[in-house]
Amino acid sequence: MGEARGGTSQRRLAIAGMAGNILEWYDFSIYGFFAYAIGENFFPSHSKSTSLIDAFGVFAAGFLMRPVGALLFGQIGDRWGRKQALTISVVAMAVPTVLIGLLPTHAQIGVMAPILLVVLRLIQGLSVGGEYTTSVVFMVEGSASNRRGLLGAFGAAAAFAGVMLGSAVGAIVAAMMAPEALASWGWRIPFLAGVTIGIAGYYIRRELQSADDVPRIAPPPIGEVLRTQWRRVLQIAGFKVLESVGFYLMFVYSATYLTEIVGIAKSRALAINTIGMAAAVVMLPVAGALSDRFGRKPMLLLSAGAIITFAWPLFNLLWHPVFHVPLLGQLGFALLIATFDGVAPVTAAEAFPANVRCTGVGLSHNLCMALLGGTAPMVATYLIDKTDNEMVPPLYLIAAAIISAIFVLSLKETAHEPLSE
Repeated sequence: MGEARGGTSQRRLAIAGMAGNILEWYDFSIYGFFAYAIGENFFPSHSKSTSLIDAFGVFAAGFLMRPVGALLFGQIGDRWGRKQALTISVVAMAVPTVLIGLLPTHAQIGVMAPILLVVLRLIQGLSVGGEYTTSVVFMVEGSASNRRGLLGAFGAAAAFAGVMLGSAVGAIVAAMMAPEALASWGWRIPFLAGVTIGIAGYYIRRELQSADDVPRIAPPPIGEVLRTQWRRVLQIAGFKVLESVGFYLMFVYSATYLTEIVGIAKSRALAINTIGMAAAVVMLPVAGALSDRFGRKPMLLLSAGAIITFAWPLFNLLWHPVFHVPLLGQLGFALLIATFDGVAPVTAAEAFPANVRCTGVGLSHNLCMALLGGTAPMVATYLIDKTDNEMVPPLYLIAAAIISAIFVLSLKETAHEPLSE
């Protein structure tokens, strides 16, 4: 699949692939950053911890639709082209995001409020289930053979940039408002602001030059894909455990952890998270480029081993009251996790043949994200509440790294081989 096709330059390819991803992950992650306010407004309870667990439960519910979205958008991408799938997914994320920002609370319409919230999160999950992996496949297939890791990493960088943007907007809103106003209505502002990114993403995708990106071999029905590819799907899902747990534990849940457990002000916690995300965005393409030179497996194993070794001491830094110390810990996590996440997209894309690539990559990625990624904040909150041990998260992260390392060892090195047709 050599050079970028249809006259689409590498730069234009990257911009088109990244545009919707930024929107998707901005929209999807701001829920996590404002889970405490959403819990109070939609799941009122005498226990603050119970409200937060309920809110993170809805966060996890969105992930249950991701495998369904992966199958739906995977089939659209494999049958009618990557561009069509990417354009539809942008719209399917922007609309429910704005509606969440307008949704009446439990105090206003009773039990219908959390029900509608769940429905909108399910629609978001359906959309994000197809967006990220389809965009990665789109960029990897269109890149030069010696730059597949770099271009694939730009898809991950866009996801991180979207979360970073959500964190930055949350930090600005939190810094400008009184805590009471923020919890009451200020949390809606980031959701409503997402409409501007959505419009921009839609037009960038719509204007994308048509590329000859439909596989030459017609994709088999979903049932046959599941029957013939299930071992590979489970293998790729297994190596992505660290990607799933690491991302949501350290870049979505960490802001809540710093605020609710450590006791850092919300604006400072989001500032720490935003700076960490910025470091990750820079590191992701570096990791992808290094994998083009040194191979996928060495980079993945290096990252997993470093997380097993340093997760505990880095997490200890988050407890320090001086701003720059927890920031240093977050930066350490950002660089280590980004090293793994920058190589994961191309590794998954290279594992499947072209006619089932969107479906296979999407299903394996989103199965892992649904089971372990979206549930990570809820599980961490629950375990801390039940064990009264506030150092559960690094143990969770270390376990994820061990599992991923085992599956990485079973993978075939594909960095210097042509993409399978």
